[in-house]
Amino acid sequence: MPPQGAIVAVLAIAGLASSFMFTLVVPIQSKLPELLDASREDTAWVVTSTLLAAAVITPIAGRLGDMYGKRRIVMWLLALLVLGSVIAALSTGIVGIIIGRALQGAVTGVIPLGISILRDVLHENRVDSAIALISATLGVGGAIGLPISALITERSDWHLLFWVAAGLGAVVFALVWWIVPVSVLRTAGRFDYVGAAGLAVGLIGVLLAVSRGNEWGWGSPAVLVSGIGGIAVLLLWGWYELRIDEPLLDLRVAARPAVLLTNIASIAMGFSLFASNVVYPQILELPIAVGGFGLSLLAASLVVMPAGLVMMVISPFSGQLARTVGPKLLLVVGALALLATYSFTLVFQSEVWHLVVANIGIGVGIGFGYAAMPMLIMRSVPQSETGASNGLNALFRSLGTSTAAAVIGAVLASYAIDVDGVPVPSGFSFQLSFVLGGAAALVAFAVAVFIPRHSDPHERHPSLPE
Repeated sequence: MPPQGAIVAVLAIAGLASSFMFTLVVPIQSKLPELLDASREDTAWVVTSTLLAAAVITPIAGRLGDMYGKRRIVMWLLALLVLGSVIAALSTGIVGIIIGRALQGAVTGVIPLGISILRDVLHENRVDSAIALISATLGVGGAIGLPISALITERSDWHLLFWVAAGLGAVVFALVWWIVPVSVLRTAGRFDYVGAAGLAVGLIGVLLAVSRGNEWGWGSPAVLVSGIGGIAVLLLWGWYELRIDEPLLDLRVAARPAVLLTNIASIAMGFSLFASNVVYPQILELPIAVGGFGLSLLAASLVVMPAGLVMMVISPFSGQLARTVGPKLLLVVGALALLATYSFTLVFQSEVWHLVVANIGIGVGIGFGYAAMPMLIMRSVPQSETGASNGLNALFRSLGTSTAAAVIGAVLASYAIDVDGVPVPSGFSFQLSFVLGGAAALVAFAVAVFIPRHSDPHERHPSLPE
């Protein structure tokens, strides 16, 4: 077997490539209607399609990895990334870009699968530090990728973004094929196609309502039908999953206190993280005349980049700390760091260095929190369920980030002020956004406190039907 350090390095690179896809089009997002000759509502699907694909495919890919081999599914997801990137790079219209971006979103499943591979192949003493490193890539890839994307779009044609993504995906595919060992731990049984379809339909309905509510109107028929319909489908899906012998996701495992509370905390942590991703860049890029700092996208991305760098730096320390004090305390400390950061920003936001400090705090909070969550999951589920369980945890983080995008977007739009006929977020809207980010961190802290310290991964949950 290849050196364990090489396996960790390759999976970390795969994680960076995955998270990079979410900031890939940020520099051209406002220009997409002009570049693609389409309405702003249509071009919003360039982002929404990636979100929906990531949320749907991640838990399904986790189950496929448990059944057919995690390395194999990782390579399939990377192949979809390359295919989607090439389709988008060759497209000049909106349809091709949306299809390409949806295929790029599939690669999100690489991170939870990579974490599961680590448990299968690494020595017990190295697992926690390696998991912390892979978890850190969720933030690092986006933080480092944003200035790279900004630089490319400032100096070259925007299609180059997708060619770079295709090349990156091809390199990572080759590295995984070369370095990562073939998965030998498999879960027997048949794949639950009905469960996969039900989960996909339900998630698409809920996430569509959350992500497009601001544009369609929260009381509009489209939002109500998709949101309520999605919830109804998910309830029916849960009833079905509990009554079949080989479910897509074992909800008895997901209902264990340690797993359930960790997933709830994941929603709050995801919200808290994405609130900063939405608010800080806007403050930095707003003109000085309306209370911003007037920075370019490239300069603003360099200010927020410390969050990702801090996550990468503290990840080895997170693993060592987890072995000493346990991952629960890491999650508690991470949530407190986020709460302290938003409290700091409520008072200090008049200088660029204030936001640099705030982003360092975000990096500490998310670095500890995101490292702790997969550790808590892996300590609470049997080895045959690690792929599906980590995929479900990634899904809950996505629900948090999606909700944050909708809620913070609505706050900034609702309390905007008119400047020369252009709506601009007000100082109050930013303050309220900081309060909401801090409130989410407080929820994560409160939930984390009640997570059991020890859990038997082989126990059956008594409150659910057999």
